[in-house]
Amino acid sequence: MNPRTRNWLTAYVVTALIFAVLDVAWILLVANPLYRSQIGGLLAPKANLLGAVLFYAVFVAGMVHYGVRPNAAEVPLRQRVTGAALFGFFTYATWALTGFAVLKDFTALVAVTDILWGAAACSLVTWVTATVLRRRITKPAAA
Repeated sequence: MNPRTRNWLTAYVVTALIFAVLDVAWILLVANPLYRSQIGGLLAPKANLLGAVLFYAVFVAGMVHYGVRPNAAEVPLRQRVTGAALFGFFTYATWALTGFAVLKDFTALVAVTDILWGAAACSLVTWVTATVLRRRITKPAAA
């Protein structure tokens, strides 16, 4: 396997693990209670596992591409975290503002909370991942 691909896949796995831990804590402690109190009538009786797996697979790839950037040694940490914050902001805003626009009883509180969470979670996960993989991502991968 070429080193650039190995760097990217390593960053993907580390990002996925960190995001999974953080997002599970968020869902259990904040999102689930908030959703139940604010938009409980819109919730399915149980989560769709396939939908969740597909979301995480795609979303983590976006965080790695726009935030972590494991094969861009010249990119400073601040720029990685900013890119991740923007990715999280725009992706969560797309979901939350669409829900706010078209779903009955979707509240502004849920929309704003989700958008802020997207930006914050991506920033934090990217910062932790880049810090953990500091030696791997600050030197150029051989072509």
